[in-house]
Amino acid sequence: MVEHIFKSSRFLVLVTVLVCAVAAVLLYAASVNIVFHVVLDTVSSMPQSADGGKRLAVKLLKILDTLLIAVTFQIIAVALYRLFIANQPLLPNSFLTSLQINNFHDLKVTLIQVAMVILVVLFLEQAVEVGATLETLYFGLAAAVVIVAGVYATVSMKEH
Repeated sequence: MVEHIFKSSRFLVLVTVLVCAVAAVLLYAASVNIVFHVVLDTVSSMPQSADGGKRLAVKLLKILDTLLIAVTFQIIAVALYRLFIANQPLLPNSFLTSLQINNFHDLKVTLIQVAMVILVVLFLEQAVEVGATLETLYFGLAAAVVIVAGVYATVSMKEH
């Protein structure tokens, strides 16, 4: 009886899957809309200076950041569905197999790696937007500490 209740409770994960899937779709749609408007703005008034080029680069980096977050939500949605709800083994050509996500532990490692990439993109965005300032140095050091911790966590999780 209790075991049946626990087995059925895995469908509560479906709420998280749906929220993550909707978030991913919304972020993808917003990114496409933003790219469309950036292209229109760029075509109508091509940057004439290095500062204009930097502003365009920052806009594009922010779009990339948004897309990486959308991919993260997609990975979470697909992985949680496959790990907790679907009762079938992973197919050799499936999305999760290409990401090497076979269990919840692999999902955590993948999310840490994606978070590190997002931090690198955020730092690059900061460096282009603000330039070589003390603030950028502090931001870079803070990002580096988090990335080193993420690498350490990933390596130690893969060893176990």
